[in-house]
Amino acid sequence: MTHHVFESSLAALNRLRHLIAQGAGMMIGLPDYENYRARCRSRNPDAPVMNREEFFRNRQEARYNGKNGIDRCS
Repeated sequence: MTHHVFESSLAALNRLRHLIAQGAGMMIGLPDYENYRARCRSRNPDAPVMNREEFFRNRQEARYNGKNGIDRCS
């Protein structure tokens, strides 16, 4: 019983850590690659998905060169 409670608490803490890190990243302008991948896969599973490096470069260009949105996974 105690082991199950510990695992459950640990899972909740890990989820909270992820949400805090995700929120902090969003506050400083870091996009979330995992959310991008999940959204692309749900919208069009056969469409190509950028790798992490391509995604980061795309988001940086969009942020500093005036582009809007992500154009790969429509």
